[in-house]
Amino acid sequence: MAAKLNLDKLDIQIIHEMMENAEISYADLGKKLFVSGGTIHVRIKKLQEFGIVKGTRLNVDLKQLGYDVIAFIGVYLEKSSLYDTVAKELKKIPQIVRLNYTTGNYSMFAEIVCKDINQLRFVLHDELQKIKGIERTETFISLEESFIRNVEVSL
Repeated sequence: MAAKLNLDKLDIQIIHEMMENAEISYADLGKKLFVSGGTIHVRIKKLQEFGIVKGTRLNVDLKQLGYDVIAFIGVYLEKSSLYDTVAKELKKIPQIVRLNYTTGNYSMFAEIVCKDINQLRFVLHDELQKIKGIERTETFISLEESFIRNVEVSL
């Protein structure tokens, strides 16, 4: 959109509260912030239209579902101009849950979630290495996720 959205204190409070608990009803959130549920609805709609709010997510404990391996992959590209092409191919691999274009040693940095080491090996050997434009990769296996949090937004 061409227009710039000016966020106010209420918008920031709504974002903060929804980041903490996306399941809260608009009516309950309105009570908590001393406005009507309709006001919350209108504000959320506005935040969605400007692309600030992009849906809601269910927070799932993947280990409970049998996904025991989290790894990070540094990707070296043959040429940085291949980023868009390689990113498109990496997006086809469902185990890759996050991809960033980076500065430093790697051209790209990916987070991957797998059920076990055999699945990780399959993704690395049989899928990643076949993508044209990837020169090489470096893999880091996570031993433990100490914490994950949202950014504290403010005006």
